[in-house]
Amino acid sequence: MITPELVGTYTSVWGEGPLWDAERARLLYVDIEAYKIIAYTPATGEEKVWDVGQRVGTVVVRKKGGLVWAGDEGFFFLDEATGISTLIADPEPELPDNRFNDGKCDPAGRLWAGTINLKKQPEASLYCLDTDLSVTKKFSPVTNSNGIVWTRDGATMYYIDTPSKKIRAFDFDVATGSISHERVIWDTSADSTSPDGMTIDSEDRLWVAFCHGGKVVCFDPATSSVVQQVDFPCIETTACAFGGPELRDLYVVTGVKPSLEEATAGRLFVCRPGAQGVPSVPFAG
Repeated sequence: MITPELVGTYTSVWGEGPLWDAERARLLYVDIEAYKIIAYTPATGEEKVWDVGQRVGTVVVRKKGGLVWAGDEGFFFLDEATGISTLIADPEPELPDNRFNDGKCDPAGRLWAGTINLKKQPEASLYCLDTDLSVTKKFSPVTNSNGIVWTRDGATMYYIDTPSKKIRAFDFDVATGSISHERVIWDTSADSTSPDGMTIDSEDRLWVAFCHGGKVVCFDPATSSVVQQVDFPCIETTACAFGGPELRDLYVVTGVKPSLEEATAGRLFVCRPGAQGVPSVPFAG
């Protein structure tokens, strides 16, 4: 049995979007409802926090330095030293009930991030911020854009629209960033909880956090089967990422469910499920 351990001291209102920054040996993640980006360094225990002044759904490293994040009002650069954010683009200024949610960079360093409709209507979309800073709508309509990952060879993209309870796959063209041949590879409708954020390991298996489920489940698309499950002591497990020096530490972020009193809700966890992750790709723009 795998027992997750608490790490760090920060408690999120709603943690999301963990990502391992190998160059600086730290975990980046966001606290959506507290408007915060957090950098946790396991070797020292240091936690650096930036308040970006709006709900923030995802954060990635920028190859040229600093961070890129997406939130209520679009895509932004963040200068870590000053804490100042600079707007890149807002693709949905006419949709005040939408905000950006989860996202990650593809193998070519483009940032893919999607929006969520706060009134739970299918009026959100998945976008790609290209390296020339142009923004393209890639997939719609969705209601709550969430986990997104790519296989080792870059030929397949996996994607979650949480209320659909389906993990979709697309053929992916690394050179152009085009997606095609949409199909469902895992329908979790029989589960009373919902797939949220996810990561992928070195064997192209998906590790999916289930919100309202208190669990992370490993699914192997090659065999269409669940191969492992890790349970957590709080119900809102929102997203996960492999980190550490060998990418064997699975970090899991959580949120607080207002109707429950849980001692560890909102905390960051780590466990070692026996799998190895793959390096994250920084934004190349």
